[in-house]
Amino acid sequence: MNIPAFNIPIDQAFIEAVILAAVRVTTFLFIAPPFAHNAFPARIKAMLGIGLGLAVAGRAGAGYGPRDTAGFFTGLVLELVTGLALGFLVYLVFAAVQSAGSLLDLSGGFQLAQGYDPMNMVNGAQFTRLTQMAALALLLSSDGYQLVISGLAGTFGALPLAGGLDLAHPVQAMTTAVGGLVVDALQIAGPLMVVLFLADLGLGLLTRVAPALNAFQLSFPLKVLITLTLAGILFLALPRVVASLAQQAVSSLLGVSG
Repeated sequence: MNIPAFNIPIDQAFIEAVILAAVRVTTFLFIAPPFAHNAFPARIKAMLGIGLGLAVAGRAGAGYGPRDTAGFFTGLVLELVTGLALGFLVYLVFAAVQSAGSLLDLSGGFQLAQGYDPMNMVNGAQFTRLTQMAALALLLSSDGYQLVISGLAGTFGALPLAGGLDLAHPVQAMTTAVGGLVVDALQIAGPLMVVLFLADLGLGLLTRVAPALNAFQLSFPLKVLITLTLAGILFLALPRVVASLAQQAVSSLLGVSG
Protein backbone atom coordinates (compact mmCIF):
# COMPACT_ATOMS: atom_id res chain seq x y z
CA MET A 1 0.00 0.00 0.00
CA ASN A 2 1.50 3.27 -1.13
CA ILE A 3 1.03 6.20 1.22
CA PRO A 4 0.85 9.49 -0.67
CA ALA A 5 3.50 11.99 0.33
CA PHE A 6 2.41 15.42 1.40
CA ASN A 7 4.58 18.37 0.62
CA ILE A 8 3.62 21.22 2.94
CA PRO A 9 5.58 24.38 2.16
CA ILE A 10 6.83 26.28 5.20
CA ASP A 11 7.65 29.94 4.89
CA GLN A 12 10.65 30.24 7.19
CA ALA A 13 10.89 34.00 6.74
CA PHE A 14 7.27 34.49 7.85
CA ILE A 15 7.73 32.28 10.94
CA GLU A 16 10.84 34.20 11.95
CA ALA A 17 9.01 37.49 11.38
CA VAL A 18 6.16 36.36 13.65
CA ILE A 19 8.57 35.36 16.42
CA LEU A 20 10.59 38.58 16.20
CA ALA A 21 7.46 40.75 16.13
CA ALA A 22 6.00 38.84 19.08
CA VAL A 23 9.19 39.42 21.10
CA ARG A 24 9.03 43.19 20.51
CA VAL A 25 5.30 43.42 21.29
CA THR A 26 5.46 41.17 24.37
CA THR A 27 8.40 43.08 25.84
CA PHE A 28 6.54 46.33 25.20
CA LEU A 29 3.42 45.05 26.96
CA PHE A 30 5.40 44.16 30.09
CA ILE A 31 6.71 47.74 30.40
CA ALA A 32 4.16 50.16 28.94
CA PRO A 33 0.93 51.19 30.69
CA PRO A 34 -1.81 50.12 30.99
CA PHE A 35 -0.68 46.58 30.14
CA ALA A 36 2.18 46.58 32.68
CA HIS A 37 -0.34 46.60 35.52
CA ASN A 38 -0.20 43.46 37.66
CA ALA A 39 -3.91 42.92 37.10
CA PHE A 40 -2.91 41.58 33.67
CA PRO A 41 -1.35 38.13 34.27
CA ALA A 42 1.98 37.45 32.58
CA ARG A 43 0.38 34.59 30.63
CA ILE A 44 -2.23 36.95 29.17
CA LYS A 45 0.45 39.47 28.21
CA ALA A 46 2.45 36.74 26.46
CA MET A 47 -0.63 35.46 24.59
CA LEU A 48 -1.60 38.98 23.59
CA GLY A 49 1.95 39.65 22.42
CA ILE A 50 1.97 36.54 20.26
CA GLY A 51 -1.44 37.40 18.80
CA LEU A 52 -0.44 40.97 17.98
CA GLY A 53 2.88 39.75 16.61
CA LEU A 54 1.01 37.43 14.27
CA ALA A 55 -1.31 40.29 13.25
CA VAL A 56 1.52 42.66 12.31
CA ALA A 57 3.87 40.01 10.88
CA GLY A 58 2.60 40.53 7.34
CA ARG A 59 3.47 44.22 7.43
CA ALA A 60 6.54 43.89 9.61
CA GLY A 61 7.97 41.00 7.61
CA ALA A 62 7.90 42.82 4.28
CA GLY A 63 11.42 42.61 2.91
CA TYR A 64 12.60 40.32 5.71
CA GLY A 65 14.65 37.31 4.64
CA PRO A 66 15.43 34.14 6.59
CA ARG A 67 18.65 34.20 8.61
CA ASP A 68 21.01 31.67 10.03
CA THR A 69 20.87 30.65 13.69
CA ALA A 70 23.31 33.30 14.93
CA GLY A 71 21.59 36.04 12.95
CA PHE A 72 18.17 35.00 14.22
CA PHE A 73 19.19 34.98 17.88
CA THR A 74 20.90 38.33 17.40
CA GLY A 75 17.63 39.62 15.99
CA LEU A 76 15.78 38.32 19.06
CA VAL A 77 18.10 40.30 21.34
CA LEU A 78 17.70 43.42 19.20
CA GLU A 79 13.92 43.12 19.28
CA LEU A 80 14.02 42.63 23.05
CA VAL A 81 16.02 45.85 23.45
CA THR A 82 13.71 47.69 21.04
CA GLY A 83 10.59 46.60 22.93
CA LEU A 84 12.13 47.66 26.24
CA ALA A 85 13.09 51.09 24.89
CA LEU A 86 9.66 51.72 23.35
CA GLY A 87 7.82 50.53 26.45
CA PHE A 88 9.92 52.69 28.75
CA LEU A 89 9.30 55.69 26.51
CA VAL A 90 5.52 55.25 26.83
CA TYR A 91 5.92 54.74 30.59
CA LEU A 92 7.71 58.09 30.86
CA VAL A 93 4.89 59.86 29.04
CA PHE A 94 2.16 58.53 31.32
CA ALA A 95 4.25 58.97 34.47
CA ALA A 96 3.21 62.64 34.38
CA VAL A 97 -0.12 61.75 36.02
CA GLN A 98 1.59 59.85 38.83
CA SER A 99 4.07 62.71 39.31
CA ALA A 100 1.19 65.17 39.54
CA GLY A 101 -0.33 63.03 42.28
CA SER A 102 3.00 63.02 44.13
CA LEU A 103 3.13 66.81 43.96
CA LEU A 104 -0.37 66.99 45.43
CA ASP A 105 0.61 64.63 48.24
CA LEU A 106 3.69 66.73 48.98
CA SER A 107 1.83 70.04 48.91
CA GLY A 108 -1.30 68.84 50.71
CA GLY A 109 0.41 67.06 53.59
CA PHE A 110 -0.41 63.49 52.56
CA GLN A 111 3.20 62.46 52.04
CA LEU A 112 3.40 61.10 55.60
CA ALA A 113 1.11 58.23 54.57
CA GLN A 114 3.40 57.08 51.78
CA GLY A 115 3.48 53.36 51.07
CA TYR A 116 4.18 50.87 48.31
CA ASP A 117 1.26 49.51 46.30
CA PRO A 118 2.35 46.13 44.85
CA MET A 119 -0.64 45.92 42.51
CA ASN A 120 -0.03 49.28 40.83
CA MET A 121 3.75 49.10 41.43
CA VAL A 122 3.59 52.65 42.78
CA ASN A 123 5.40 54.01 45.81
CA GLY A 124 3.44 56.99 47.00
CA ALA A 125 0.64 58.36 49.15
CA GLN A 126 -3.09 58.58 48.49
CA PHE A 127 -3.24 60.96 45.53
CA THR A 128 -0.27 59.30 43.82
CA ARG A 129 -2.06 55.96 43.79
CA LEU A 130 -5.48 57.45 43.10
CA THR A 131 -4.36 59.42 40.05
CA GLN A 132 -2.44 56.39 38.75
CA MET A 133 -5.50 54.12 39.05
CA ALA A 134 -7.75 56.77 37.50
CA ALA A 135 -5.39 57.22 34.54
CA LEU A 136 -5.23 53.46 33.92
CA ALA A 137 -9.01 53.18 34.11
CA LEU A 138 -9.43 56.06 31.66
CA LEU A 139 -6.90 54.52 29.28
CA LEU A 140 -8.93 51.32 29.16
CA SER A 141 -12.39 52.90 29.10
CA SER A 142 -11.60 55.57 26.51
CA ASP A 143 -9.82 53.22 24.09
CA GLY A 144 -6.59 55.11 24.66
CA TYR A 145 -4.78 51.78 24.82
CA GLN A 146 -5.73 51.24 21.17
CA LEU A 147 -3.82 54.40 20.26
CA VAL A 148 -0.79 53.04 22.09
CA ILE A 149 -1.04 49.72 20.23
CA SER A 150 -1.44 51.50 16.90
CA GLY A 151 1.67 53.55 17.67
CA LEU A 152 3.58 50.35 18.44
CA ALA A 153 2.39 48.79 15.18
CA GLY A 154 3.62 51.88 13.34
CA THR A 155 7.14 51.36 14.65
CA PHE A 156 7.54 48.23 12.52
CA GLY A 157 7.60 50.41 9.43
CA ALA A 158 10.21 52.76 10.87
CA LEU A 159 12.24 50.10 12.71
CA PRO A 160 12.50 46.92 10.60
CA LEU A 161 12.66 43.53 12.25
CA ALA A 162 16.12 42.61 13.56
CA GLY A 163 17.36 45.91 12.18
CA GLY A 164 18.59 47.20 15.50
CA LEU A 165 17.96 50.56 17.07
CA ASP A 166 20.00 53.70 16.78
CA LEU A 167 20.26 54.63 20.45
CA ALA A 168 20.67 58.32 19.68
CA HIS A 169 17.01 58.67 18.70
CA PRO A 170 15.49 56.82 21.72
CA VAL A 171 17.76 58.68 24.14
CA GLN A 172 16.74 61.99 22.60
CA ALA A 173 13.07 60.97 22.75
CA MET A 174 13.42 59.91 26.40
CA THR A 175 15.14 63.20 27.28
CA THR A 176 12.27 65.07 25.66
CA ALA A 177 9.77 62.82 27.47
CA VAL A 178 11.38 63.56 30.85
CA GLY A 179 11.14 67.29 30.20
CA GLY A 180 7.55 66.86 29.10
CA LEU A 181 6.85 64.78 32.22
CA VAL A 182 7.92 67.64 34.49
CA VAL A 183 5.97 70.22 32.51
CA ASP A 184 2.81 68.09 32.33
CA ALA A 185 2.95 67.25 36.04
CA LEU A 186 3.22 70.94 36.92
CA GLN A 187 0.39 71.81 34.56
CA ILE A 188 -1.85 69.16 36.14
CA ALA A 189 -1.08 69.85 39.80
CA GLY A 190 0.11 73.47 39.47
CA PRO A 191 -3.20 75.30 40.09
CA LEU A 192 -3.90 73.41 43.30
CA MET A 193 -0.29 73.85 44.43
CA VAL A 194 -0.64 77.63 43.95
CA VAL A 195 -3.80 77.65 46.09
CA LEU A 196 -2.01 75.71 48.84
CA PHE A 197 0.94 78.10 48.66
CA LEU A 198 -1.39 81.09 49.01
CA ALA A 199 -3.00 79.41 52.03
CA ASP A 200 0.43 79.05 53.65
CA LEU A 201 1.23 82.65 52.74
CA GLY A 202 -2.01 83.88 54.30
CA LEU A 203 -1.36 81.94 57.50
CA GLY A 204 2.17 83.34 57.60
CA LEU A 205 0.89 86.92 57.27
CA LEU A 206 -1.73 86.26 59.95
CA THR A 207 0.96 84.92 62.29
CA ARG A 208 3.07 87.99 61.56
CA VAL A 209 0.22 90.32 62.43
CA ALA A 210 -1.01 88.40 65.48
CA PRO A 211 1.72 86.05 66.75
CA ALA A 212 -0.36 85.06 69.77
CA LEU A 213 -2.88 83.28 67.50
CA ASN A 214 -0.23 80.81 66.30
CA ALA A 215 -2.15 80.39 63.05
CA PHE A 216 0.31 77.85 61.68
CA GLN A 217 -1.34 75.26 63.90
CA LEU A 218 -4.17 75.35 61.36
CA SER A 219 -1.83 74.80 58.41
CA PHE A 220 -1.98 71.01 58.26
CA PRO A 221 -5.77 70.50 58.60
CA LEU A 222 -6.46 73.52 56.38
CA LYS A 223 -4.22 72.23 53.57
CA VAL A 224 -5.81 68.78 53.82
CA LEU A 225 -9.28 70.33 53.62
CA ILE A 226 -8.35 72.50 50.61
CA THR A 227 -6.76 69.54 48.81
CA LEU A 228 -9.76 67.28 49.34
CA THR A 229 -12.17 70.04 48.33
CA LEU A 230 -10.43 71.13 45.14
CA ALA A 231 -9.06 67.76 44.00
CA GLY A 232 -12.34 67.08 42.22
CA ILE A 233 -11.45 69.77 39.69
CA LEU A 234 -8.28 67.84 38.86
CA PHE A 235 -10.20 64.62 38.24
CA LEU A 236 -12.71 66.44 36.04
CA ALA A 237 -9.83 67.45 33.76
CA LEU A 238 -8.13 64.05 33.91
CA PRO A 239 -9.92 62.49 30.86
CA ARG A 240 -8.61 65.23 28.58
CA VAL A 241 -5.17 64.92 30.14
CA VAL A 242 -5.06 61.17 29.52
CA ALA A 243 -6.24 61.61 25.92
CA SER A 244 -3.51 64.19 25.35
CA LEU A 245 -0.88 61.91 26.89
CA ALA A 246 -2.00 59.04 24.67
CA GLN A 247 -1.45 61.23 21.62
CA GLN A 248 1.99 62.21 22.96
CA ALA A 249 2.85 58.54 23.47
CA VAL A 250 1.95 57.71 19.86
CA SER A 251 3.98 60.68 18.58
CA SER A 252 6.96 59.60 20.69
CA LEU A 253 6.77 56.01 19.40
CA LEU A 254 6.58 57.09 15.77
CA GLY A 255 9.37 59.62 16.26
CA VAL A 256 11.91 57.14 17.66
CA SER A 257 13.25 56.33 14.22
CA GLY A 258 14.13 59.96 13.74
